[in-house]
Amino acid sequence: MRHVGEAGAKTAIGSLIGLRRGTVRAALLTGALLLSAGAAQAAPDTVTLPGEATYPENVAAGPDGTLYVSSFVEGGVIRVAPGADKGEVWIKPGAFGTRSTFGLLPDPRTNTLWLCSNDLSFLGIPGPGDAKGSALKAFDLKTGEGRLSAPLPGDGPTICNDMAIGPDGAVYVTSTLSPQILKLKPGAQALEVWSTDRVFDPGKGAGLDGIAFGADGQLYVNTFAKGELFRVTLKDGAAGPITRLTTSRPLVQADGMRLTADGSFLLAEGGGSLDRVTIEGDAARIETLRDGIGGGATGVAQVGDTAYVSEGQLPLVLDAAKKGIKPTLPFRLHVVPLAKR
Repeated sequence: MRHVGEAGAKTAIGSLIGLRRGTVRAALLTGALLLSAGAAQAAPDTVTLPGEATYPENVAAGPDGTLYVSSFVEGGVIRVAPGADKGEVWIKPGAFGTRSTFGLLPDPRTNTLWLCSNDLSFLGIPGPGDAKGSALKAFDLKTGEGRLSAPLPGDGPTICNDMAIGPDGAVYVTSTLSPQILKLKPGAQALEVWSTDRVFDPGKGAGLDGIAFGADGQLYVNTFAKGELFRVTLKDGAAGPITRLTTSRPLVQADGMRLTADGSFLLAEGGGSLDRVTIEGDAARIETLRDGIGGGATGVAQVGDTAYVSEGQLPLVLDAAKKGIKPTLPFRLHVVPLAKR
């Protein structure tokens, strides 16, 4: 498989500034309903995050409304109690061999928090600890204890970006520096290449990023630098045809993506917006829900009728022209009310 070399990886990250269909649909929508039901507490106006070098990379919500936030620089996982207006460090930086943390996703069915860990030292971002490479990590959702570490395949630099849980319980992972979607089957200890195609080739830009299953049981992924959106058809658990979707407007640094209860997706754009994405055949209608997120939106989670959007401020550590500029503190999650549909 094609992997970019170290120089290409630096350029790429620099640009980072059988189940039946009815059963699949029911399982995915049930998961979306659980996550969107959330806690009954009123949402705060904003959520502040601890740390002076957090640079939040993603955010996810548990079915009780608890939020989990990853950290591009400091690492670890921040947890926000339901309805709270500030978070606290839960999984300490460097725990269980983690480095910089990216995508994360709670799976209450298996009492697991899935987490992407990446060694970004080749970018001059040391992060905590000294573990090499990238890995998909599993933690106990109640205790935070590490359970499993599955390294990403590849000889050169790799980036574990984000994940989605399929109706079969398998974890599907985007590999940003290679044209691959990886898969960890239930009970497996190692990732396998599930789908690889030149349409996902990152070239000189960061590639595969956000990933989520749709209400139709198919897998949807986006690419960061090119701002593309794809549907990957599932055929008896195997990857089938890939369709590039036509978006109603260009996407600017497409990032974290989540399924909602009505079958649309919430999408964070590094260009500074939160969107609703509605799939219509081979087209995707993009509706901007909130723009002007100056530090760039990196992830989104939904609790009830509220979206929580992580503002990464990642250009301050990735753009050479902006290095040395201090971040706006405290780091935070934007709180966006969602209109009922």
